[in-house]
Amino acid sequence: MADAADIPPRERAIALLARREYSRAELEQRLAAKGVERDEIAVTLDALAAEGLQSDTRFAEIFVRSRVQLGHGPVRIRGDLAQRGIDDALAALAFEAEAPDWQDLACQALAKRFTGPGSTPRERAKRERFLAGRGFGFDQVRHAMRHAWED
Repeated sequence: MADAADIPPRERAIALLARREYSRAELEQRLAAKGVERDEIAVTLDALAAEGLQSDTRFAEIFVRSRVQLGHGPVRIRGDLAQRGIDDALAALAFEAEAPDWQDLACQALAKRFTGPGSTPRERAKRERFLAGRGFGFDQVRHAMRHAWED
């Protein structure tokens, strides 16, 4: 049986990509953690990108779609993409591809979690914090607080 250190970087990267999409930055981090040299990582990832096996564009689109389905807002999704090495221009393209109605999504998330807007300022603030924590902006939070429980 081969030693784990003997596994070529290309095979390691493909094994990771077989499970889910990864951004280039994530793959760089994982391969570096396994002791692969930076130059070898760059060559490997360039080849995988050229073959279409790794794509930051595809990763960003899939990531945005999955986070929208979880009920996350644009502020949080952009932050999560940035942490994964996706630049603002690529993130903007991914948002355009998905193009959700953020106000409607905020309403859905709020109505799913709470049965009403709350009768006290403290209860309303709790609902607002919930949406802000999910990554919705001020206007989306205000809209959701007014319209989430309309039929």
